[in-house]
Amino acid sequence: MLSLFKEPLSFKTINLKSLKSCATRLIKRNITHFLYNHNWSIYDLQYVFLLVLGGFLFYIIENPFILKTVIVFIFIFGLYFRTTRTFFVPFLPIAAWLILFYSCRFIPGSSRPHIYVSVLPALENILYGDNLSAIIATNTNILKDVLAWLPYGVFHFMLPFLTSLGLWWFGPPGILAVFSRAFGYMNIAGVLTQLAFPCSPPWYEYVHGMNTPASYTMRGDPGGLARIDELFNSNTYSLTFGGSPMVFGAFPSLHSGCAIIQALFISHLLPKTRPIWFAYVLWIWWACMYLTHHYMVDLVGGGIYAFVTFWISWNYLPKINHENYNRWDYIINDNTKNEENSIMMTSRKSSMNDISNSDYDVEIEIASSTLCEEDLDLINNKSNSSSIEDIIIIKN
Repeated sequence: MLSLFKEPLSFKTINLKSLKSCATRLIKRNITHFLYNHNWSIYDLQYVFLLVLGGFLFYIIENPFILKTVIVFIFIFGLYFRTTRTFFVPFLPIAAWLILFYSCRFIPGSSRPHIYVSVLPALENILYGDNLSAIIATNTNILKDVLAWLPYGVFHFMLPFLTSLGLWWFGPPGILAVFSRAFGYMNIAGVLTQLAFPCSPPWYEYVHGMNTPASYTMRGDPGGLARIDELFNSNTYSLTFGGSPMVFGAFPSLHSGCAIIQALFISHLLPKTRPIWFAYVLWIWWACMYLTHHYMVDLVGGGIYAFVTFWISWNYLPKINHENYNRWDYIINDNTKNEENSIMMTSRKSSMNDISNSDYDVEIEIASSTLCEEDLDLINNKSNSSSIEDIIIIKN
C-alpha cells in the first residue's frame, strides 16, 4: 500500500483494456435501454433525416478528419447524457443548418445547377409592375445606410438569441424547444432551396450586369454594406460576403424568414408586441432591398417559409396562459394544479367509500323496516341470530 505513494502513478499501472471495455458496456447498455423504452413514432423520422444529412456533410467537408471526428464525438456525448440531451436534441436542426451552410463551399460547381440571373427581376416586374429593389436603392445617404445596416447586419444576428431568451423566460416549458426545431428546419429548407434554385441577388446587376452569365467561381459582394465598411473604415462585410459559401442564395430570403418566424412565436406568446414585430419585419424588408441583397419576391418567399413552418409547429406548441408572467409561474401553477388534482382524487375516493358504506346502512334500514311483528317476535326468541342474513333465512 505504501509503495503506491512512493512510486509515481504511470499509465502502465492502468488497465486500459478493462477501462475501454467497461465504457463500451456502459454505452451499449444505456443506448439499448433508450432504444427499447423510447416510444417510436413517425415524428422520429426527423432524426433519420438529420442523420443522413450529417453523414453527407461529414463526407463532403474537407477539414481534417480529426477535427470532424471531434465534432461528431461532441454531439454523441451531448446526446448520450440525459442532462445535456435536453438541450442538444432541440438544437440539432440549428446545428445541421449551420454546418450545411458552411459546407456549401465544398460542393463542386460542376455538380450544382445552373445559376439564374434574370428570373427574379422578371418575376419582380410581373408581380409588382417594377423592380422595387432598384427603386428603393436608387437614392442613398449615410442616414439610410445606418438605418438599413442596423436590422440587416446587427439585429438579424442578435435577435435569435434574444428571442430564445424571451421564450424561455416568459413562455411555458417546452416552447423554446419547438422554436429551436422550427427555426432550424426553416433555415435548412431555405438553404436546400438555394442550392437547388440558385439565383443572383440585386447587387449582381450593378457589379456584373444582367447579360453576364453567373459562375460559382465568382466571389460575393457586400452590396450596400460596402458603404458601412467605408463609414467605419473597415473591411468586415467585404471579407464576409466576399468569402460567403452561398453567393447565389437570393431566394428565399432567410433574413425575411428569420424575422417573421421570430415575430410569429413572440407574438403568439406576447400578443401586445405584434405591432413592434410588424414594424421590424417591414424595416428589415426595406433594408434588404435598399442594400441590394434581395428582391421583393425573395422576401415574400422567405415569409412563406416562415408561415408554413409556424403552421406545422402549431400542434406542438404548449398551451399559453396569459395570466402567467414568466416560466416560473407556469411551473408553480402546474404543480399547484397537480396537487389539487391529487387532493380531489383522494377526496373522491373517500367520498365513494362513504357512499358505499351509507348505501349498506340504508339497505340494512330498509331490510329492518320490511320485517313484520312476527319476524320481530321470532328474532326475540332466536337469541343466536346476529345478522340480517339470519333474519332473512328465518323469514323464508
